[in-house]
Amino acid sequence: MQAEILSIKQKALKELDNCASLEQLQQCRIKYLGRKSRFSQLLRALAQLSTAERKEAGKIANLAKRELIEAFKKKEDELLGASSLGVDVTLPGELMPAGRLHPITQIIEELEDLFSYLGFISWEGPELESDFFNFTALNIPPHHPAREMQDTFYLDLPNEEDGYDLVMRTHTSPVQVRAMRHFGAPLRVIVPGRCFRNEATDVRHEHTFYQLEGLLIDKEINFSHLKGVLEIVGRHLYGPNTRLRLRPKFYPFVEPGANGEYTCFLCKGEGCRLCKHTGWLEVLGCGMVHPNVLRAGGIDPNKYQGFAFGFGLNRLVMLKYGIEDIRLFNSGDLRFLNQF
Repeated sequence: MQAEILSIKQKALKELDNCASLEQLQQCRIKYLGRKSRFSQLLRALAQLSTAERKEAGKIANLAKRELIEAFKKKEDELLGASSLGVDVTLPGELMPAGRLHPITQIIEELEDLFSYLGFISWEGPELESDFFNFTALNIPPHHPAREMQDTFYLDLPNEEDGYDLVMRTHTSPVQVRAMRHFGAPLRVIVPGRCFRNEATDVRHEHTFYQLEGLLIDKEINFSHLKGVLEIVGRHLYGPNTRLRLRPKFYPFVEPGANGEYTCFLCKGEGCRLCKHTGWLEVLGCGMVHPNVLRAGGIDPNKYQGFAFGFGLNRLVMLKYGIEDIRLFNSGDLRFLNQF
């Protein structure tokens, strides 16, 4: 009997190692430890042995039973752990939500592709800018209202570059001068980026917004070249029948300067709520680069001329999608962002 008990134990342990599922484990447990198993029959037969034999055989039987119970418990824990960590390929998969580009990022990439076709490179500049590049180099005099604290974020930090005050750039135009100093002439560059203004936020105003600056410098450049580029941009954004209207506007860094307006893409110039019944949408400022700005960039205005323009990217997206609150762009609200 003792030899048979040990033999059953060895067979049970060997078969236990081959169990790959909880169902197989349960069948193995019933086979070797169940009420009708041979092992249980041997335990009941101990009563028929003599006292000496029963004592010796009982000791071996109880030890074997204890080892089997512990082995089954250990195997069960292993299978339960593997089941919780494994992948059940029969279950339906869980779809991960698809990520989307922010609408501002989308318009930037769209315009970068367009302008690269026109021979422009895309460049960046610092958001923490020197007063010199943000104002002085752009022909903005010291008494100009834009330099006042209520319009500009000034920082109480040392400027190791040129000693001027540091500001959060109020437009992307400072990169014009940096690009001229870096690349020289001729030059075709666009500058998308964030800008900052010290103003109260509402549905039409935000302290952080995006612009896209454009600059072209070469010999014998005139206003008609600027008009041609802006017409290409308008037709790309709003359709092949889009017309451009330029109206005189003063900007310190261009001369002459203008506001750029496109025919309303919604009413096709007939007048509607979007364009306030004018038939036109104002989306940009532009002009011929002022000679003082060319000089600040290290370029001889007697040899080279250029034009510059700036789009308000938030406004472009608001017009395109009918968004009525500019604050939504910085809200991080997925209900808004998932629409694009």
